[in-house]
Amino acid sequence: MSKIVEIRRPRGRGRPAKNQAEFDEIRDRLVREGVALLTEKGFVSTNLDEIVKKAGVPKGSFYTYFDNKEAFGLVLIDRYAQYFARKLDKCYLNRSRTPLDRISDFMLDARENLARFDFRRGCLVGNLGQEMAVLPGSYRQRLVDVFGSWEQKTETCLKAAQDAGEIDPDIDCTKKAEAFWIGWEGAILRAKLSRGAGPIDRFSEDFMDGLKAKKAS
Repeated sequence: MSKIVEIRRPRGRGRPAKNQAEFDEIRDRLVREGVALLTEKGFVSTNLDEIVKKAGVPKGSFYTYFDNKEAFGLVLIDRYAQYFARKLDKCYLNRSRTPLDRISDFMLDARENLARFDFRRGCLVGNLGQEMAVLPGSYRQRLVDVFGSWEQKTETCLKAAQDAGEIDPDIDCTKKAEAFWIGWEGAILRAKLSRGAGPIDRFSEDFMDGLKAKKAS
């Protein structure tokens, strides 16, 4: 499994920043605005003019911080992956909750975050996956690796639930974790389409019901 690291690109064309601190602050601002726009609109529909305007950066200076839009997109994938890994760890590693409750906590937290933006924003990684046919080929393996890292975290939590007797001992946690992310991304897409939490709630309930330990006969 590839390690998730943010790619640091050398300075490209354009006027250099006055100092490293300023350079890093402006670059970070561009990344933050890029992530926000791509979670809502996707890669193809988001243009560089829109990003620099949101970030308050002169139009011609983008290439001071990134070589091109493809390189920028790779940085956005890494930044979002790091952000989301922290969200997962916050829930999945909470020892004050049972393993199964930790998974429920993640889904509830994600649901609330989506509601804050009226379900207009989705998952940046999921959005890019849907656009893969028209995206740079360098993105494909990166997205696969990110989903793989999330699946590993979910698998570990499911195995902990299994050890605690919370879920059916016959469940294949590796396959179930993969199924979770396949279904979860679909639920997020439907929530964006319907502008409501219904698809997320239905998926969450169905997934959790499918984990219940079998009762002894």
